[in-house]
Amino acid sequence: MEELITNLHIHTKYSDGAATHRELMKIALEIGLDVLITTDHNVYVENVEGYLREEKRQVLLLVGEEVHNPERIPQKCHLLAFGVNRSMFAYAHSPQLLVDQINASGGLAFLAHPYEDALPTFHQPDISWVDWNVDGYAGIELWNGSSEFKSRSTNILKTIHYALSPRHLALGPHPKTIQKWDQLMENGERVVAIGGSDAHALKAHLGSVSATIYPYPFHFQSINTHLLVPQELTGDLITDRNMVLDALRQGHAFIGYDYPTPTRGFRFTAQTLNQNAIMGDEITLGGGVTFQIRLPEKTECRLIKDGVVIKTWKTREICTYLTNQPGIYRVECYIHYLGKLRGWIFSNPIYVRKP
Repeated sequence: MEELITNLHIHTKYSDGAATHRELMKIALEIGLDVLITTDHNVYVENVEGYLREEKRQVLLLVGEEVHNPERIPQKCHLLAFGVNRSMFAYAHSPQLLVDQINASGGLAFLAHPYEDALPTFHQPDISWVDWNVDGYAGIELWNGSSEFKSRSTNILKTIHYALSPRHLALGPHPKTIQKWDQLMENGERVVAIGGSDAHALKAHLGSVSATIYPYPFHFQSINTHLLVPQELTGDLITDRNMVLDALRQGHAFIGYDYPTPTRGFRFTAQTLNQNAIMGDEITLGGGVTFQIRLPEKTECRLIKDGVVIKTWKTREICTYLTNQPGIYRVECYIHYLGKLRGWIFSNPIYVRKP
């Protein structure tokens, strides 16, 4: 399998971002990303998908949309639409209709920042997802970089600190989002987890202090969704677009916080006597299942079954675990950085089913 480092949930000048699509591609190419997916608010930007190439490097830009109902008071329920070649804004008034229309168009619906706290300092409201009776969506945005800024800026001093020193911010997904994800899967739903930067690069002002929260280069080096695909980018837009969307649909992905150290190369797999599975796959229990976890470097690794940690390793790059129990198995990895233990890798699950 090949690995495509993907930064998604990005805003441009077409909504409330600070850069053009071309400018974003240049930044991504310099940093070494493979794929960008922009998601402007309630607008689908046409005729910008494609590649930027330089020598042997290339970056693919795809376009999605972040849809919400601006007339809803208080503001709630933002949704990311991928793989749909037109705006879904006409259906924003009904979250279920919105999801249904995205699916009917062959696209994917992801609930954006399911739990996002208010930030009174900058007059930012709580815009969490609340319509949990909706079904049919592909997954949720487990880790959102901008949401974490809001939830951790609990007073003016912390707001200024994290605005001026973003590398001190990230600790991991919102605990309520992780809890909800496990709950949804335990209820029998397949829910793909992605990580989004929610990049705007907007200027914020607090008295005489002004800062960009956060620059695009920082976002592009931080919370990424790593996709596992059958081949490298081919250079054919339709082929590569379908390959990226299929990996998102299947959950062949993990979330990596790449700023402390790159997460490229992480793998979580399962094997039986006659089956093999990667993240997002189902495997049938029969004679036992062997999990293997490969880390880019030695750090704390936790294997989680049905929302509960069942095994922790702290000094290994290769971790193995045998089980004869059905369940939903996923991996969380943590790394020490700037004096704190921080979330580093969050895998999508492998579903072990009864025969």
